[in-house]
Amino acid sequence: MIDAKPVLDGHPVLSAKPDPCGSSPLSSGDMARGCETTIRTVRFYEEAGLIEPVARSEGGHRMYSPEQLLKLQLIMDLREAGLSLQDIKALFELKHRFDNAEAASKEMADVLEAQIECMQRKIAVLRRLREELACMVATIRECEQCEVPDFKKQCGGCDVMARPDLPRAMRLLWGSGRE
Repeated sequence: MIDAKPVLDGHPVLSAKPDPCGSSPLSSGDMARGCETTIRTVRFYEEAGLIEPVARSEGGHRMYSPEQLLKLQLIMDLREAGLSLQDIKALFELKHRFDNAEAASKEMADVLEAQIECMQRKIAVLRRLREELACMVATIRECEQCEVPDFKKQCGGCDVMARPDLPRAMRLLWGSGRE
């Protein structure tokens, strides 16, 4: 059970420790571990106004609700997907900008559909690049056996680099690059 104590920085002071069932407040460290990140990152998102502590411990440490952990995980996933802080803030604030459910839900659906389309384009590029880099890795493994004395200057004349199906990445990252 959580015993509310005096208020510190506008948050009640708590004496209970987080329970393993996830109903008690979480420390910044718990948040960081739950998101496989650092305390600094947790504080960054708090300072950005995306998460907020629900209380302070007796020692003055920030304490977060389990819902804030889920929110932070979503925020970090959205950032990893390429959304800006402003885009993420706008998503969390979108519902509150509207007076009715119809307008809010339509806008949320439109915004999310646009994000999904953007992600689909990125996924296609990442898949194509992954395949190209995998081909380069397979090709460059042959270069491990190269015995050319000055391979930096003579590399472009070898059989590997002369292949017509040479991956673009191989040609540009491993080729002479001096053109």
